[in-house]
Amino acid sequence: MTYKALTIAGSDSGGGAGIQADLKTFQELEVYGMSVITAVTAQNTLGVQGVYPMTVEAVREQLKSIATDLEPDAVKTGMLFSPEIIESVAEAIEIYGWRKIVVDPVMIAKGGASLLQEEAVEALKLKLLPHAFVVTPNIPEAEALTGITIESVEDRMRVAEMLHGMGARNVVIKGGHSDDPKCANDLLYDGDQFYEYKGVRKQTENTHGTGCTFAAAITAELAKGRTVQEAVRVAKKFITAAIDDNLRIGSGHGPTNHWAFRHAGVSIQ
Repeated sequence: MTYKALTIAGSDSGGGAGIQADLKTFQELEVYGMSVITAVTAQNTLGVQGVYPMTVEAVREQLKSIATDLEPDAVKTGMLFSPEIIESVAEAIEIYGWRKIVVDPVMIAKGGASLLQEEAVEALKLKLLPHAFVVTPNIPEAEALTGITIESVEDRMRVAEMLHGMGARNVVIKGGHSDDPKCANDLLYDGDQFYEYKGVRKQTENTHGTGCTFAAAITAELAKGRTVQEAVRVAKKFITAAIDDNLRIGSGHGPTNHWAFRHAGVSIQ
């Protein structure tokens, strides 16, 4: 059986994040990848030089093309840019009955450029989060979505419960932006229990696209029928390998290595 995953996100001309990172991840995890492009960015490891959003009609037509011929087993959303695009994606999820939705609430690029209009945050909370099977914010994104400052594990737990209350069935608070100098632990909340996925913090500048890649790995594993707990476990292994064996290209925040997981022979069991 061929499993299929759809990414709805922006294009990264530098290849480290967005559509490009998602499709690379799907391929490495043996899932057929499809895409709906919401915006084209001009960017490299030094930053984002320009953002050029697609029209709502273009996004809708891409979504329709996928739905009428290539029904996805799981769907990931990334950079959606505007309230109008968010609403069109949420509408498509309802119309086509897609269920395994992974929402990566992309707001800020690694170099600091805004990738989500300020007025789009409310649309994301009201229109998209209720459809999320999994939502994967980093700490700044979780703070922006809830208005809560995260300074401890207890704060993360509280914020996870709030996001679950907004409609997301499962919440993963990523730990890459925590103040812990030794650990980068991720926290999953399924509405009933908390699960911690521990990781050693790596001292590297080459972390561009980590959030996209992590969420894409979750999406790929959900497409195969894995549970959320299993999917997050595999995604943690995948992104850890990608950071450990980074590519060391570019002059700024370089990309992770999407084939490191396969080359290292990491078991997904």
